[in-house]
Amino acid sequence: ERCGVSSSRFSFVSEVQLLPLVPLRMVGEELKEGSPSRSPSRLAMSPPQQQALRHSRIAKLDESVVNKIAAGEVIQRPHNALKEILENAIDAGADRITVVVRDGGNRSIQVQDNGSGIHKEDLALLCERHATSKLTDFEDLRNMQTLGFRGEALCSISYVAHLTVTTMTEGDTHATKTVYRNSTIEDGPKACAGLVGTTICIEDLFYNMPIRKKALKSTSEELARVLEVVGRYAIFHDGVGITLKRYGQQRPDVCTNQKDTKLEKIRSVFGSQLGSNLLHFKAGSGDEEEEGKVVDEETFVFSADGYASSANYSKVLKRTVMILFINGRLVECT
Repeated sequence: ERCGVSSSRFSFVSEVQLLPLVPLRMVGEELKEGSPSRSPSRLAMSPPQQQALRHSRIAKLDESVVNKIAAGEVIQRPHNALKEILENAIDAGADRITVVVRDGGNRSIQVQDNGSGIHKEDLALLCERHATSKLTDFEDLRNMQTLGFRGEALCSISYVAHLTVTTMTEGDTHATKTVYRNSTIEDGPKACAGLVGTTICIEDLFYNMPIRKKALKSTSEELARVLEVVGRYAIFHDGVGITLKRYGQQRPDVCTNQKDTKLEKIRSVFGSQLGSNLLHFKAGSGDEEEEGKVVDEETFVFSADGYASSANYSKVLKRTVMILFINGRLVECT
């Protein structure tokens, strides 16, 4: 039955039990090959399988298994991986970011930025889990100014995709190209031509997890989510220009300039009709000098700045769209 609340009935599921993928049999009757298919009223594991399950011992999972499970929690679809790389580029001080996706990101995602780059000495730790340049002590979280800090994104990506990093810092005579697999270096570092900044290429997402790969949406659906993520970051961050193009296409789907105002970026991403029907608002609590600061351990003050569509535009709006950033971090709104 369908669970939920209705005017006449309420259904509640107290427990859902998932059994291992094992050969199934009818209780009291063996399923014979070639026999007519029937809908069994009850499915069960064979006695030997039940016995093995009851007497199984606790064992520590292999590190590769743990990391693949963790990677699936961090990276679920192409736009999740893209979001992490965009945040890294912004944290690196980039003011120009170019994104190229192929098949909506299912086949490849390339992000090129002109940020500070990665030091050659740090490349060996780049994809290690919880290796980061943004956090040293737990107390640093109170004044965290960067978008990422846990050091999980690149490690997770390296476990579920082919990851290539090309980077160059100011003063280097050449760029360095490194290929990662399962958080370790598979090939490189090798000297190559390049510009100051970092280019990250993610290919064949979930190539080693067929079930997850099969669960990916169509190219158009994944591209829509990619456009959504890129558009939001392109609007919010002042002084950062972001371009998104599909592989093989010259005309970009998203293009903002680092010198554009926030209103100009909104017009560029969502169209001039919306840009002409926006009302600016500001809100806050406490004194202006104290807004956004921690007063004590339990009291916080805040400030908010944004735009809302006017009643004129709301008449033609088919659905409500809310874009929310809290302390510079994108928050999902449903």
